[in-house]
Amino acid sequence: MDIFKELRVMSGVTVSGNGDLTFVGSDVKIHRTDATGSSRWAFPVGDIGRAYPVVTPQGVTIAASYDDTVYALDPAGKLLWKLKLDGDIFATPALRIDGSVIVATAGGTIHALSPAGKTLWTFKVGAPVFSSPAIGPDGTIYFGAQNNRVHALTPDGQLKWTYAAGSLVFSSPAVGPDGSVYFGSSDRRIHAVSPDGQPKWTVLTGLFVNASPIITSGGLVVVGSYDGSVYAVNTSGETEWTYRAGAGIAGSAVELSDGSVIVPDLSGTVHAIGKAGQALWQIKTGKKIDTGLSVSDQGSLYFVTDGGGLNIVQKQRPLAVGPWTTFHGAPNPVGRVPTPIELQAQTQARRAAASAVVAALKPATPVATAPAQPARPPQPTQPAQPTRPAQPTTPTQPAAPAQPTTPTQPAQPAQPALTPEQFAAAAGQKARVADGQLFLPLTEAAGALGLTVRTVTVRTATLRVQAQNLPVTVRLFDRVAFVPLAALADLPGAQVRLVSGAARGVELGVAGRTAVFPVNVARLLSLQSGAEFAVDAAR
Repeated sequence: MDIFKELRVMSGVTVSGNGDLTFVGSDVKIHRTDATGSSRWAFPVGDIGRAYPVVTPQGVTIAASYDDTVYALDPAGKLLWKLKLDGDIFATPALRIDGSVIVATAGGTIHALSPAGKTLWTFKVGAPVFSSPAIGPDGTIYFGAQNNRVHALTPDGQLKWTYAAGSLVFSSPAVGPDGSVYFGSSDRRIHAVSPDGQPKWTVLTGLFVNASPIITSGGLVVVGSYDGSVYAVNTSGETEWTYRAGAGIAGSAVELSDGSVIVPDLSGTVHAIGKAGQALWQIKTGKKIDTGLSVSDQGSLYFVTDGGGLNIVQKQRPLAVGPWTTFHGAPNPVGRVPTPIELQAQTQARRAAASAVVAALKPATPVATAPAQPARPPQPTQPAQPTRPAQPTTPTQPAAPAQPTTPTQPAQPAQPALTPEQFAAAAGQKARVADGQLFLPLTEAAGALGLTVRTVTVRTATLRVQAQNLPVTVRLFDRVAFVPLAALADLPGAQVRLVSGAARGVELGVAGRTAVFPVNVARLLSLQSGAEFAVDAAR
């Protein structure tokens, strides 16, 4: 490691053409630093944020946070405009060629904003969106949502099509030069969809795929899974190689100009993988990493470890030139397929670093790498659409990273001194409503039901239910993880009903354990607008 700085980084790291870095910190500020992490300016915002800032060609920073607000800052860090939307903004905005911005919210709305911060149009999804919108070569806007679907919108915000996956879609789409869309899902699959919304193929993985794919300069779709493997699949749906990282993967990979792929895992190891899927080198930090690497045109690698530490590895190769060789397509993650002129500019900007002498890194400890699978026909044109997520039955998955302000839950029921009834009472007291959903505090709800919380991130948690590791959506309120009641009701065999009388509240049964959460549903949540759970019915 060449440089390490405790900068309290919370979002991914955005890299400008000159090497400057921009990120959102856990100190509730947008930061700009030079290439070594030395501060240039900081701008205070209303809350923390995890979305990557986007830097326009004019040097304007577009950043979002959990205060439901989009901020536009000039190159000196001065506010140009800000706009409050209808929910927390987890997803990285996408920048269109005309300078307008596409923003998705947990409130379930896609917003198109002009360069001056005025609303051009909105599209109501009807479910929270944590997947960062991506823009195809024809201007089509693609994103996943918590209704288990990927959506395609026209440039003026009209729905073109939806594609149903088998479970939640956190993964941000990668878009190929032909407009094909690639993404992962909690259904344990990597999906490929044609520009007109028709399924091309799926590849099954061992656990859910929340990371966002990249597309290498050679046309491979590369993405990691919580099963601890990195998959490289060609555009026909054939697996070229599988690399065993040994720990779950939540962050996107990057491809460098020499064809190597770099990917971090949740145990804190950064892996360099060769063109044939072989291990090249590793950096072991011992601190969890749940965002992808960023790479400058000058050949510096940046990644963030648990606690917000900025790690810099210098004198390496720059990004490979291609349509989607890093998260959201570029170091200043604009989220759209580049034009031929932009690809030429990438080649010119990265030429010097692509041919410079590279600093040697420690060779990797041998890692079992699966050979390329024999050619096989693509999977059936319509992947199975189960009525509920296909749940893995593999051994316990590796711990996912805690966020800088949300410690990872231990692999045991929290606070064992409390009884299940006390947990249920505490959960009912803390219950809250947002965006039409009823939320319970994760720790207390799991304790009431006797469920083990394996991992927690800002968007998902993994619960141990009858020897299965099952993903559920979570949301942070005051930096504490809450789980939607609907997510608990969707667990296998769950039953939920309203109860009245002295024990008024919501009764939820999961895996043979029943708990009554003393929640005044009529007060907290209007059932007239569509309850998020079935009353007196098994789920």
